[in-house]
Amino acid sequence: MAAFTSEDLKAVLPGLAAHLEAQAAFLNEADAKLGDGDLGVTMQRGARGLIEIADELPGDLGMAFMRCAQAFTKTSGSSYGTLLATGLMAAAKACKGREAVPWSETAALLGGALEAMMARGKGALGEKTVLDVLDAARAATEGLDAPGPLHQAALQATEETMERMRGQPARQGRARMFAEKSVGLDDPGMLAFRALLEGLKG
Repeated sequence: MAAFTSEDLKAVLPGLAAHLEAQAAFLNEADAKLGDGDLGVTMQRGARGLIEIADELPGDLGMAFMRCAQAFTKTSGSSYGTLLATGLMAAAKACKGREAVPWSETAALLGGALEAMMARGKGALGEKTVLDVLDAARAATEGLDAPGPLHQAALQATEETMERMRGQPARQGRARMFAEKSVGLDDPGMLAFRALLEGLKG
């Protein structure tokens, strides 16, 4: 498994969707403490959208990622769904015209997604958002070239970043309005990113 293909993407979508379905209530509850309380619904709808197009994904991995981004945007109009779609579109651009992408490029793809999401959401690192765990995953996967170690490193880095930032106040998005009340709580976007990683475990 030296490279990632559209077939690999198709293979992980059912498990990912099932995990996001299972996590929906938990994510809604977490989001209700610092936001609108609909993050679980956002992830659930996005996952269902991906399942609907799974069998139609083209061999061109860039086009496949773009289809995934479009599916997520179509089913979810939330800011978080738009942010995730932006990250997928960055991956689509990087993989355009390629049917296989080496696993060693994972960190670069995460970095590209991070830059695009920072620009779209006008966010910065250190504000206790999904950007922080995405950056941690990028750094942790640098130099790795196999799916197992990549997944383990990204998930561990996400957990460690969440633990490190839990005691800080939120400084971005709707959660920042809760100021000190957000101290001690996990950012819902970070929890959703962790759920995505957990769902990708094959």
